Amino acid sequence: MTAEEMWRQSGLSGEYEAWSFGGNPDGLAQLVLSGEKTATCSALCFYEMDNEPLPAQGEFSVILNSKDEAVCIIKTTKVYLSTFDQVTPSHAFKEGEGDKSLKYWRKVHEEFFTEELKEVDMKFGINMTLVCEEFEVVWPKKA
Repeated sequence: MTAEEMWRQSGLSGEYEAWSFGGNPDGLAQLVLSGEKTATCSALCFYEMDNEPLPAQGEFSVILNSKDEAVCIIKTTKVYLSTFDQVTPSHAFKEGEGDKSLKYWRKVHEEFFTEELKEVDMKFGINMTLVCEEFEVVWPKKA
């Protein structure tokens, strides 16, 4: 199903973005759908380079898998900035990956951001600013 088809089926109205997670789009989309993943983060510098607005509370997103198929719709419930080294154990847990520990989160995210930044000739640093988001699945609704 496409993002547009899912949006129509959901009965929701207004604007939405359709996107997939970096690194492991299929696995992360399934964690969102199951309710294990209720948060994410991205590097602020990419929003700045692309002159893109930051996500905002109340926005809707259709989460896609690696084949650009719609998996679910989320609503952003919280957005805040944090440096990498100040990300909390609570945020790491909400990201739902691995054993949900801050140690695991730091390891995989340092690897991810190192590779992502390399593509634009930038280096990872623990003081880099992240855009942290929390969200909830709004469609499909849980029975």
